[in-house]
Amino acid sequence: MVSMLCGGKGMKRKKWGLLFGSIALSLGLVACGGDNESAEGEDNQSDAQEVEYRDELNIAITAQPPTLDTAQTVSAVALDIAGNIYQQLFQLDANYEPTPVLAESYDVSEDGLTYTIKLREGVTFHNGEEMVAEDVVASMNRWLETSSRAKSLLEGAEFSEVDSYTVQLEVAQATSDVLILMAAQAQFPSIMPKEIVESATAEGFDEYIGTGPYKFNEWRQDQYIHLVRNEDYVSLEGTPSGFTGEITAPTENLYFHFVSDHSTRIAGIQTGQYDVADSIPIESYDQLATDANVELQTFPGGTLTAFFNTSEGLLADQAIRQAILAALNNEEIMLASFAKPELYSLSPGYLNPSQTQWATDAGEEYYNQADPEKAKQLLEEAGYNGEEITLLTTQDYNEMYTGTLVIQEQLRQIGMNVKVDNFDFPTFLETKGDTSTWDIFLASTGYQLTPPQNLAVTPDWAGLDDDFVKEGLAAVRSAQSPEEARAEWEEVQGYLYEIASSTVLGHYNGVVAINKDLEDFELFEAPVVWNAKIPK
Repeated sequence: MVSMLCGGKGMKRKKWGLLFGSIALSLGLVACGGDNESAEGEDNQSDAQEVEYRDELNIAITAQPPTLDTAQTVSAVALDIAGNIYQQLFQLDANYEPTPVLAESYDVSEDGLTYTIKLREGVTFHNGEEMVAEDVVASMNRWLETSSRAKSLLEGAEFSEVDSYTVQLEVAQATSDVLILMAAQAQFPSIMPKEIVESATAEGFDEYIGTGPYKFNEWRQDQYIHLVRNEDYVSLEGTPSGFTGEITAPTENLYFHFVSDHSTRIAGIQTGQYDVADSIPIESYDQLATDANVELQTFPGGTLTAFFNTSEGLLADQAIRQAILAALNNEEIMLASFAKPELYSLSPGYLNPSQTQWATDAGEEYYNQADPEKAKQLLEEAGYNGEEITLLTTQDYNEMYTGTLVIQEQLRQIGMNVKVDNFDFPTFLETKGDTSTWDIFLASTGYQLTPPQNLAVTPDWAGLDDDFVKEGLAAVRSAQSPEEARAEWEEVQGYLYEIASSTVLGHYNGVVAINKDLEDFELFEAPVVWNAKIPK
C-alpha cells in the first residue's frame, strides 16, 4: 500500500488518496525515502486529486437513428447509442468471444438442444425493478420473433422460465453459433422489463428502459439524444474488453449529436465542440492527422470484395474467372481506394482477422497473385477472344468506384475488353439483381460474426448457388466444437477461391476522431464511451 502512495497515479490514487495519506502520515513516510522525496510525493498526490472532469461528453454521429428498438434495426448509430442503455445475456469480448453479462453462467445439454442460463441476481432496471426470469423470457422471445437474423438462423427456438433466476432456451437443431448470435451487436437482444415488451407495437416502443450504465433522458428530433448516468448501476469486474468487463461511467451526461454533414463534424472536433466524431471520410484524414488537438483512431471496418457473376455470361466459365484472379494486384487496388497504407491490410479471409474463431488464410494461393503473364496464359487456354465484360459500380461509395477503375485497367493490361457501368447506389443495387447486366462488381461490406451471414455465400447477393457451399455452411453450424466448425469454414473459404466466385481484395479500417485529452475511450465494434472522461 505504501508503494502505491509513493508511485501510484491517476484514478487509483484519486480513489484511495485519503486512506493511504493517513497510513503514510502514521508511518512517517519512511518508505518514500528522504524528506525532499516525501514532500514531492505529497505534491504529486495533491495534483492528482485536483484533476476535475467534465460532466458531459459530446459525440457526433452521422445520422439520427430510426429507432432505439435494437431487435428491429441494423442501423449502426442506433445500436451504438442503445448499447449504453441496454445489456444482453452475453456480449462480445475483445476476442469476439461471447461472454456472460446479464447471464451468470450457462450449461448446454449433450444433444445441444437445451441451454440452461443462470441469471445474475440483484440487477435492477432503470425503473428500479429487479431483473428476473420473466423479463428475460419476454425480451428474448420477442427478439426471436422480431429480429430477421434470429428468425432465419434460430427458427423454432424458444425461451422459458425455470425459476426466478434461471431460463432455458430450446433450439430446433444443434448449431455452433447460438451464443454468438445472442451476443452479436447487429439486431442485438436487449433485456428490458416484461411490461415494456408486452406494450410494444409493430413499430416498437417509446420507453427505453434497460439495465445499462446510462439511462435514456431525452430525444430532441434532428438534434441529439441525451443519456444520463445510471447511479444504481453495478458493474461486472475485470479489465474492460470489447463490450465486457468493468464499466465505471465516470461522465454524468452523454450527448449523441446527429451531424450528417462531414465538414460540420470535422470542424466540431477541431474546435472542441465534439469530443468524438464518428465516420471520418478518407479525404479528411490528413487534415485531422496534423491537428495537435485531435487524435485519429482506426478500427476493423470490413472487406472490399470483388464478386463475379457465376450464373451467366462470359464469367460463368470458371477458367476465365481464374485468369482474372491471377491478374489482380490487390495492393494497387486497396491503395487507390483507401489512400493510406495504415487504413487497409491484405488478407484472403472473408471475416475479421481479429476474430480468431474464423480467421483463416485458406485459398491464399489464389489471392493477390498480381501475375499478368499467368493471367494472359490462362485467358488463352480458356479461349478468350476479346469479348466485352461489364464492371458494375457506383460513385456514391468512393472506394468501390476507385477500385473498379483500377481493376478495369489491370484487366485491360492482360488484353481483356472491359467497360464500366456507373449508377447511383439505389440503381446499382437494382441492377445487381439482374445477372444479365454485369460480370463483376465491388462492394465494401462490414464484417459478419459467423460465416453463414457473409455476403460471399449468400445466393441472393451475387447469385452464387452452389451445393458444396450450402453443405459446408450447414456443417459449420452443426459442428460439435469450435475447432470442427473452423475446419469446415476453412474448406468453404478455400473452395470459394478455387472456383473464383469472389475474392476479398483487402480489409479496410474505419476512422474515428477524438479530442486528444479524452481518457479511457475504446474502439471495438463501435465507439465505446461508457468509461470515457475528459478533464475540464
